[in-house]
Amino acid sequence: MLFNLPDHTTLYTALLARDPAYDGRAYVGVSSTGVFCRLTCPARKPKSENCHFYDTISECIEAGFRPCKRCHPLAPAADNDPAIQTLVTALESNPAHKWSEGDIIKRGFDPSTIRRSFKRQFGITFLEMARLSRIRDGFETLSSGGRVIDAQLDAGFSSPSAFRTAFAKLLGTTPASFTADGLNKTDAFLKADWIDTPLGAMVAVSDKSALHLLEFADRKALPTELKKLRQQVRGDLGIGRYGPTDQIEAELSDFFAGNSDRFDVPLALHGTGFTKDVWHALREIPVGETRSYSDIARSIGNPAATRAVARANGANQIAIVIPCHRVIGADGSLTGYGGGLWRKQKLINLEKDISTRV
Repeated sequence: MLFNLPDHTTLYTALLARDPAYDGRAYVGVSSTGVFCRLTCPARKPKSENCHFYDTISECIEAGFRPCKRCHPLAPAADNDPAIQTLVTALESNPAHKWSEGDIIKRGFDPSTIRRSFKRQFGITFLEMARLSRIRDGFETLSSGGRVIDAQLDAGFSSPSAFRTAFAKLLGTTPASFTADGLNKTDAFLKADWIDTPLGAMVAVSDKSALHLLEFADRKALPTELKKLRQQVRGDLGIGRYGPTDQIEAELSDFFAGNSDRFDVPLALHGTGFTKDVWHALREIPVGETRSYSDIARSIGNPAATRAVARANGANQIAIVIPCHRVIGADGSLTGYGGGLWRKQKLINLEKDISTRV
């Protein structure tokens, strides 16, 4: 079961039946097309394995999906607010445009009012919605082996420098520093690719034999982590994927479907001996259970190292697989999580459900 939604089979059956009972309550992101739809969408129905279900529009957009042009999932909220309707229509007609507050003002709207309206209706601001759509288009072009200039144009950037700046903000390096065909053929060569999940898009980095990084694409520390990773392996970083990325994508799909808590993908761990001990201890926490930092410190035979355990926990670069989300405060509070506390809570909830069924 995906959190508070019905299970995948129930939702897929509703999608096939175009059940109006789910209209506005659930949405489907289709990985084969990159769009998200209402469950009543009249378009040809996708295969079940290509479907990811969400309960909010913001989750669909943050996962990298674009709104369907046939069923217009943004329309109900837009119909109730002329300002939203105007901007949504403008975005759909020109998704490559680089939207700014100036564009909003030119249309006679107050940016702060628009920000609140979109946040209230969709859980994401209008400018965030537009930016995510554009960067995703450029990333997909690079991932398929396209040229940087083509990625720039697909992302709607007329200026190469503006595209480089936006790309660097997301991944911590300019697109020109990525090599799509892997000029460095050694085992140290890494490739980064985008993986859609029900909690948002993730960036996976692997070499031919192991996974080095798995992080949510919107994590603020991601650019720094990628820069550090390149320094650690002394190798180039390309756009694309090796076998470990395919493997973790399949394992994440089973995990989010509630079918399995196993992650067998080989891992390349970059850290001190102490840090690796903490990460191994995290993987020993049974699914559906949580531990405190002091619990982890005791489990590795160093009960006075609570603060060091917390630092090692925060240094984890392979989210979910190394389950740092299972660590909570001694008082039961969620404490920090690089991917956001809302994701941490949903991961804990999902794993509790898995533990009763697996």
